[in-house]
Amino acid sequence: MEITRVDELEMASDGDGHVHANGHGIKEQAQHWVVGTRKSELAMIQTRQVREALLKTGPPNLAIDILPMSTVGDKNLDVALFKIGEKSLFTKELEVALYKGLCQFVVHSLKDLPTTLPEGMAIGAILKREDARDAVVLKSTFAGHTLKDLPSGSIIGTSSVRRTAQLRRKFPHLVFQDVRGNLNTRLRKLDDPQGSYAALILAVAGLVRMGWSDRISETLEPDVCLHAVSQGALGVECKEDDEKTLQLLSVLNHYPTVWACTAERALMRTLEGGCSVPIGVYTWYGEPSPSKSSTSNGHTSTTTLYLKAVVCSVDGARAVEGQSSMVLPQGNEAEQAKLLGEQVAHQMIQAGAKSILDELTKDRHHDD
Repeated sequence: MEITRVDELEMASDGDGHVHANGHGIKEQAQHWVVGTRKSELAMIQTRQVREALLKTGPPNLAIDILPMSTVGDKNLDVALFKIGEKSLFTKELEVALYKGLCQFVVHSLKDLPTTLPEGMAIGAILKREDARDAVVLKSTFAGHTLKDLPSGSIIGTSSVRRTAQLRRKFPHLVFQDVRGNLNTRLRKLDDPQGSYAALILAVAGLVRMGWSDRISETLEPDVCLHAVSQGALGVECKEDDEKTLQLLSVLNHYPTVWACTAERALMRTLEGGCSVPIGVYTWYGEPSPSKSSTSNGHTSTTTLYLKAVVCSVDGARAVEGQSSMVLPQGNEAEQAKLLGEQVAHQMIQAGAKSILDELTKDRHHDD
């Protein structure tokens, strides 16, 4: 595991260092935390957002340093994610650092965090969700096009078997190929005049956080492609017995996002899927039909949560869908959201979803 030396930590506090004056003019030591994260530019941006939110809402003497590190998923860039077979591709090293006390909490893209955490770990906060949908980023020579009207045989790059499986069903005239690397690397491959990609499929949230929303050529609605479990949400993990850190993080929770992601993660846990399997979801509040204005970013006038999900074979030939809803009674929202996810999963299992996932697992072992 690669961990930045302590003297290379990115340091920040709410003022001029780690020592602050209280209201009586007496100097007091800062409350000091270290937060772990992946080294990628997007991961660092997301972690700084969490740090800034805590510095605004936390105690006046708060100081938070950032500890960047590399993960298995960052190192294995020449193998398709679903063929690696590890559910904690982007989280294991962070959790080891947490366990060893090198940091007190770690920031994840929640979609990367396995639905069953290591013993002794807990999700301390889930922040307000960014747009959870997927986006099409076109090569400049195809400006003005959509996936539907791209020339037959156009190559579309994505690192997600979920996207490939769904989009093959909708756009059989396109060719989908794996593309790995961080966002910067993937966009360079797209923009290469000699490159083979006509477009990339990326998460809207990542592009927005990187300040690249102007690169979005098309946004894929739920009737075209359901997003990944917890896509667009940030999760903060810590030790479940660290009451001090849990209390610090609790102010970050955005509960409509918490409940939506609870339902989605319960569905994935019941289906026994990881972040690199073809499970797509969509959650929304209020009306029976999903719309742009009733997403899990906030409540509508009701407390009814809807969940739609799909499992597709990698070649897009087979798909099993499920959908249900549940009223979230005040004070028991999380438990009911969990039941909703489990309910939809069992509905899909009865319709044959497990056979698709089992086939993917068998293919992965055969490739190894």
